[in-house]
Amino acid sequence: MASQVVQLKHIGKVTFSQNQRSKNIKLSVKPDKSVLVSFPFFVTPKEALAFVTKNEQWVLKQQSKMQARLTTLKPDTEIETKLHKIQIVQGEKKETKRKGNTITISVPDFEDEESIAFIENILTTIYRYEAKRLLPVRISDLAKKYGFNYNKVTIRNNRRNWGSCSSKNNISLNLQMMKLPVKLIDYILLHELVHTEIKNHGPKFWERLNQITDGKARELAREIKKYSTYTL
Repeated sequence: MASQVVQLKHIGKVTFSQNQRSKNIKLSVKPDKSVLVSFPFFVTPKEALAFVTKNEQWVLKQQSKMQARLTTLKPDTEIETKLHKIQIVQGEKKETKRKGNTITISVPDFEDEESIAFIENILTTIYRYEAKRLLPVRISDLAKKYGFNYNKVTIRNNRRNWGSCSSKNNISLNLQMMKLPVKLIDYILLHELVHTEIKNHGPKFWERLNQITDGKARELAREIKKYSTYTL
């Protein structure tokens, strides 16, 4: 593998690596916001650079998300989840301790990629536990209240959307939604329940959603856009 480091005007440090195992060009952004580009030998460095330039906006967006992570994940951070109080502190090693509903996460370096990943893995585990415990019960209650029928509910972790409803009325919910205020969690659940009846986002969909959100469907939709699945 041959590597070359280039400093680009808007993006910053970019490491280009030719890899014989690569089948296409791959872009990734590290926690320190540096960019890694892996590309096969049949792709020239000039073509790889052009690929980065073409996807500059995507890279800048990912760097912004990484900056949000570094800003949020710092010593003496406290996070109140739906069921727990999480304390993030600096310590001699990576470890977690629990006392009642308080969970303490300790890492030695808040700028280290492995430490950030350790924190995020623990947080994801907590949010998954809370999502599995709370969301199926809540969506069942809302379905009964407003007369919806669905097949089954699954809890997943993704960065693409807050939830989805299949053609068979199987509802998938993103565990990241546990970071949201309760009213927005309910909005997502109601949004997917409406999709059990209406499979698009046409006028009838919004009319039905308005009926069960006190006429605030559009307002709630705008509010949820202020949140990201990437930030705490």
